[in-house]
Amino acid sequence: MGSIKWVWKYIKPNRWKMFFATILVIVVALLNIVSPLIGGMLVDEVIVDQRIGLLIPLLAVMIAASVLRTGLRYVYQIMYERIGQNSIYKIREDMYKKLQELDFTFFNNTRVGDLMARMTGDTDAIRHAISWLSYNVLDNFLLLVSAIVVMGIIEWRLMLALIVVTPFIGILTIMLSNKANPVFYEIRESFSRLNSMVEENIGGNKVVKAFAREDYEIEKFNHFNENYKRRNLESAAVTKAYLPALETLAAFLSVITIGFGGFLVIGGQMSLGDLVAFNGFIWMLNLPMRNVGWYVNDLQRFIASTYKIRELLAAKPMIPLEQRQTTPTIRGIVEFQDVSFHFADDPDTEVLSHISLKAVPGQTIGILGETGSGKSTLVNLISRFFDPTEGRILIDGQDARRINVRELRRHIAIVMQDVFLFSETVKENIAFGTPGAELERIKNMARVADASPFIERMPEQYDTFLGERGSGLSGGQRQRISLARGLMKDPAILILDDTTSAVDMETEVKIHNELQDVMQQKTTFIIANRISSVKRADEIIILSHGKIVERGTHTSLLAAKGAYYKIYLKQLGKTEEEVTSDGTE
Repeated sequence: MGSIKWVWKYIKPNRWKMFFATILVIVVALLNIVSPLIGGMLVDEVIVDQRIGLLIPLLAVMIAASVLRTGLRYVYQIMYERIGQNSIYKIREDMYKKLQELDFTFFNNTRVGDLMARMTGDTDAIRHAISWLSYNVLDNFLLLVSAIVVMGIIEWRLMLALIVVTPFIGILTIMLSNKANPVFYEIRESFSRLNSMVEENIGGNKVVKAFAREDYEIEKFNHFNENYKRRNLESAAVTKAYLPALETLAAFLSVITIGFGGFLVIGGQMSLGDLVAFNGFIWMLNLPMRNVGWYVNDLQRFIASTYKIRELLAAKPMIPLEQRQTTPTIRGIVEFQDVSFHFADDPDTEVLSHISLKAVPGQTIGILGETGSGKSTLVNLISRFFDPTEGRILIDGQDARRINVRELRRHIAIVMQDVFLFSETVKENIAFGTPGAELERIKNMARVADASPFIERMPEQYDTFLGERGSGLSGGQRQRISLARGLMKDPAILILDDTTSAVDMETEVKIHNELQDVMQQKTTFIIANRISSVKRADEIIILSHGKIVERGTHTSLLAAKGAYYKIYLKQLGKTEEEVTSDGTE
């Protein structure tokens, strides 16, 4: 009942359509009574009693009832389909909105294929239940009840003989439901794993081809595909175990009718017309009993799907997107006060440990460190992609956790190392954070990011449509478009996460020269592996295992001859004797 109650809130806006469509289902179910009754009258009145004048009127009523039944059935089927589509539209909308609200922690622990399965297969199972299963269950129930009532009026003894079979059908149905529920849940999980594997393979197709691992990927796919097939065969096995018995019991109704009904006709306790009419109602008793197994299967699919969608919609982000109003303007003063951090699913591994740091507008902080030292995590805390597990981060002297997340992020631009471009034009990608921006400003930011030369060589220049994830562009080109996108926001806080790692040294120098004017009024954090990217920074920090092991300016760090100095020597390919204390050769 929980699943039905949940889905009703999406049906509720269409409740009057649902009400009218349900009335039509009832009318159609009652019209089904007409043909068998007239069939019985044709035998008794026209054939046996030779009242030929009744033939045409009775046939006309039978045809009219059949035409009306067909027309009304078409109308309510269309109405139910519209209700189903409207409901699924809103469910998908709520799911997508929820995905926008959820934070990095959720996505780090949820398979993409699982989310896609919820957005596609699960929603379709719900649509099927609303648009098809609901009226068919009602229709079959009304058929069964009306058949029992009318058959009881015609000949109650024969009707009772048929009713004896129904408890056995009910028992089998309950057994089928109990067996089918866990099986359908496993099918749903297997489908999710298969989706995840295929999505990962498509996203990493270049890596697969580069390492000639096509055969391995095919074998892996076959493993997941085989599992999915096996789960579906398990479902078929459940169906195979119960449906034949259900169908046999349903078919046995005709045997009882002909046998016992014939006995009553021969004994003069029932007219031949009544037997014909009674036999005409058998399908109304038979059909629901034959279909009950299939309806149970569909119901279990519906319940399994609603469970997964409700689970997603009930997910709570660790950093909610509040609507409360906070400071409208952010200057960009950033201060880390004894900040430590670990991921929620791995509390024993401290990613950052006791970080204290302050940056003000116009100041640039360079961040160096080996892979896994916590550089990206450090800047992610500024945008509240995560919150510190200890200590606090102040923005303009205020705890970042007290600032509206969306408002905070509007004043921060992050140019990430892992560049993501949308399947849009170059212009729309650059203006992603500032929709409606003027083309002249877009061109100016592209110039600062040194992206304008290659953009202007494209067939449509800034109107060139980029493929998925910027396919067709080199890594350096994607990075420069991403940099232009970040600069377009004109943020108070600018975070450059290894932004120029894919460009050559000459281009990097050119970009950093152009950035000097842009960065004058901003608080800038630069994560880099090359010292050339951070040597102009006002302060450089060296991270190792989540701790600041060294900090200072380029000159002071060289003079200290510590970790920074060793990195400097390695990147220059020089010995200590070849480098003077002030960092010049």
